Parts: sequence; C-alpha cells; structure tokens
Amino acid sequence: MEYCNVLVIGGTGFIGSHVIAKLAETGCRITVPTRHETRAAHLLPLTDVELVVEANVHDEAVLNRLMNGQDAVINLVGILHGSHGAAGSAYGPEFARAHVELPRKIVAACAKNGVRRFLHMSALGADRNGPSMYQRSKADGEAAALSNPAVATTVFRPSVVFGDNDRFLNLFASLQKSLPMLMLAGADAKFQPVYVEDVAQAFVVALHDKRTIGQVLELAGPKVYTLRELVQLAGEYAGHRRPVIALPDSMARVQAFFLEHMPGGPLMSRDNLDSMKVDNVRHSALADELGITWTALEAVAPYYLQGRPEPSSIDTVHVKS
Repeated sequence: MEYCNVLVIGGTGFIGSHVIAKLAETGCRITVPTRHETRAAHLLPLTDVELVVEANVHDEAVLNRLMNGQDAVINLVGILHGSHGAAGSAYGPEFARAHVELPRKIVAACAKNGVRRFLHMSALGADRNGPSMYQRSKADGEAAALSNPAVATTVFRPSVVFGDNDRFLNLFASLQKSLPMLMLAGADAKFQPVYVEDVAQAFVVALHDKRTIGQVLELAGPKVYTLRELVQLAGEYAGHRRPVIALPDSMARVQAFFLEHMPGGPLMSRDNLDSMKVDNVRHSALADELGITWTALEAVAPYYLQGRPEPSSIDTVHVKS
C-alpha cells in the first residue's frame, strides 16, 4: 500500500471518527492530533491510532513535527459559524483561520517534509462569489489546498452529512420532541444529504486512486429534498412529527439573529441563511467513478433517530496490528 501512514487533522469529530475507522480497517497507521484528549476518548481503543495530545495544528512548527513519517494527510477541519470581518472583507477571522489559512499551512508543511498526498474537506456550494462567508471561505480554502504542484491533492465537497450522532437530523428531531410546532427559516432550500459512511468510504477509496488527484469531488446522496421535507422526516422517524411553519425571509433573518446569539453557541446564523440561497445539490457526477453506491436517507435515518442500531453499522472496529 502506497499510503500506509496517514495524519488526520480534525479527526475527532463526527465525520473524522468514521474516516479513521475506515482507514483502520485497511491496515493504515493513523496519527490524530487533538487539543483535548477527552474529545478523542472514543479513538483510544484503536491500536493503530496514535493520539498526539495538546497539538495545535495552526502552529507551523507543530505541523512540521506531525508530518514526520507520514505518507498522506487528511484535513477535516471546518466551522459553521464565524464573525464578520472588516468592511469589504469576504469573511471574518474565524473562517479565514479554519478554512483558508490552515489548508495553506498544511500544504506548505507537506511540501517541506516530502508528504506527497493530501485529501481536503470542503463543502458543496463552495464559491468565491457565493452569498455567504462560509461558502466564500471554503472556496478560498480549496484554492489553498490545490496551490502546490508538489502535493497531490483531492478536494471533497459533501452536501449535509447524516448518520448516527449527526447535528442535522438529530437537531430537528430533538426540537420537535420539545416544541408543539417548528417555525422554519429557509424551508424551501434544497439539499442532497449524504451518508457519513459513504463520505468516509470516498476518502479511503480516493486516497489510493490516482484519477482523483487534482479533482474536486462532489459527494451527495441519491435524492434531493427541501429543508421542510427533511425536518418533517426527522420528526416522523423520531416519532414526534410536528407542524412546520415556513417563515418569510424578513422573519427568518430576525429568528436567525436571535439564534446566533444564544448561549452555548448558535443553532443558526444569518450566514447560514445566506448559504441556503444556493441549492445544496451536486452538479458533477465525477464522484460516481469511486464505485460507491450512495445510501438513501430513508435506509438508515429511521433507525438511529429511534435509538436503534443502523443496518450494517459498525458496532466494533477491528484494527489490524
């Protein structure tokens, strides 16, 4: 195997955990940096996964040390919310740091240390001229990831990702459990949700597929839904479907303003609303060449939203030593 040692940045989250499990099944040795060991506790049983604790990946010296002995790097770091920048700027400092500056530093460290392969997570809808800071920063991050010819880069653009412990369908199911009705902003926005296991498989397959080098792969499931339809399905599958009332744009922005200032972090922001001005659906079928059969939301969401095991889900991961 050409890429046996893989550094996974942003590997402790929802998608990262699935990517690491898939990589471990192939016999890869995986290094996962983290600032907080407790966030990576679920990875500790994996014998071929090395945690590097208190590693600040934004520090270029730390990045260079992490590259030692690696064959490939996967970057899964991303944020949904951030402040506005100075007048005239395309996005604020949080988006710049996470989505643009970090991939630029990673590519530079790869080139400096002879790491030849880089897989970078972007997002469907990334566009330098897009209506949201999120979309614009993701597009600039893609440019940074593809900027060095010495590094063979593949970029992934998933739509919203669903699966057990997701923060999308689970959120809407939880809200309907506690509210008599749901006042919904962006109800007519379109999405093409993709299963987290399929996203993880796409990373593992593309890692060794030279055809994907220099490509941008759009990852999406087999069906397009409106946000209203997704919310209704989440409530139905969880057993407490509520009426969904679509908010007009003016009221939606007022709602988003209050939600983005809630204690504990925003549930939605005005920038999220801006992202939904563009349908979150794929326009390229290039990812189909990976040979993945894209899983329908209806095949798995009813299980995990009811607290039942997903069909064919991995209860335990066997890691080759």
